[in-house]
Amino acid sequence: MKKVHIKSFGCQMNVYDGQRMADILSEQGYEETATPEGADLILLNTCHIRDRAVQKVYTELGKLRDLKVAQKANGQHTKIVVAGCVAQAEGAEIQRRQPAVDLVVGPQAYHRLPALLAEAASRRTVDTDLPIDDKFGYLPAPTPKAIRQRGISAFVTVQEGCDKFCAFCVVPYTRGAEFSRPVAQIMTEIERLAASGVQDVTLIGQNVNAYHGEGPGHGEGPGHSQGPGGAVWGLARLMQRVAEVPGIGRIRYTTSHPRDMADDLIAAHRDLPQLMPFLHLPVQAGSDRILAAMNRKHTADEYRRLIERIRAARPDIALSSDFIVGFPGESDSDFEDTLRLVDEIGFASSYSFKYSPRPGTPAADLGEQVAPEVMSERLLRLQERIEHHRQAFNHAMVGRTVEVLLERVGRHPGQLAGKTPYLQAVQIETESNQIGDRVQVVIERAGSNSLFGRKAGPDEVPRKGLAA
Repeated sequence: MKKVHIKSFGCQMNVYDGQRMADILSEQGYEETATPEGADLILLNTCHIRDRAVQKVYTELGKLRDLKVAQKANGQHTKIVVAGCVAQAEGAEIQRRQPAVDLVVGPQAYHRLPALLAEAASRRTVDTDLPIDDKFGYLPAPTPKAIRQRGISAFVTVQEGCDKFCAFCVVPYTRGAEFSRPVAQIMTEIERLAASGVQDVTLIGQNVNAYHGEGPGHGEGPGHSQGPGGAVWGLARLMQRVAEVPGIGRIRYTTSHPRDMADDLIAAHRDLPQLMPFLHLPVQAGSDRILAAMNRKHTADEYRRLIERIRAARPDIALSSDFIVGFPGESDSDFEDTLRLVDEIGFASSYSFKYSPRPGTPAADLGEQVAPEVMSERLLRLQERIEHHRQAFNHAMVGRTVEVLLERVGRHPGQLAGKTPYLQAVQIETESNQIGDRVQVVIERAGSNSLFGRKAGPDEVPRKGLAA
């Protein structure tokens, strides 16, 4: 078989897209390989969210150009494809900067890969259209073998695009307007995953809690509305249906916007046992002035009150967030507001970044750009505060009994690795191969990035509260 090497950068959706492109290419006679050396096709699935991510792509392309030349000298004609959000944003500019690239394809056009590769055999090709048709209807189903190779946890895209137009964000321009997949299409995919051993499903989208997909039934009741094609389901109703699939024991969703945390979605955290008590809910900043400049459409106090409602519904929930430091015009006082919010909420984990101007976004044209050295100093302070709360959360698990889904062999002989409901990595010592089992584990120690524990005895049951 021909060999393809796929490298995905960035978010979970790129991981999902990379897997679906592998499924398409499998039908064309390609087998995945872990390294680019010897590959007939090399595909970079790219991220455009920050300038550093873009530059990583061009650095990688320089290395692949040299590899392509070397493999051609040995009689192998290698094709290089750039897919994803950098492809969408920069198009033909990629081939101008790096002529070794044969094909540039955006994230809404990769279902046409076979035809585009055939075209690229005779000339360099670019396809960054945002088609009206639903690409998911053209994607082949992954084989049971491919599903099993990817493990017992899986991402499933249910929604793409965003209509929020945050001032710093490229998503509306690289992924397009919000689009929600039909319920039946999603359920067919999840049922196929479960039949091949997947137990942990994360529903993903750029703004996943804005999901509004066409589903069966009428438009009355919580989580329903009436659309031109029938009932429109919200995310909470979709997750209730996913929870009914035999074998699916854990459900998560990411990434969400505070403005789209509907009442029924908050209630689902209380009522749906399969919905894990972990929520990634980006706030980006703690200053109302900066939030307004970002066009986030919420205030810091509105975010705090939302967290109070979520914690009232699910007291043991763990929270994660995103933060941007150095947004244009951010003052020392604005930054202190962000630190205050971090301390008040006590996030279990968070992602934080220096502001990166993205071409075409409103923020890129704002004045009052924050000096790089100021951004660096603020980011360091923020990350120290975030890490303090992360370590406090992890150390609070010591002595508790918690369910762990064992996913793979651990780092050392005799270890298995898995995750808690809060997405914490756990290593346990065991002599048996229990990959795929959900076991009760007593947490004995918290390392810098992992928890360590042992299988619980029959009398060691989960305690009420955090690890219930």
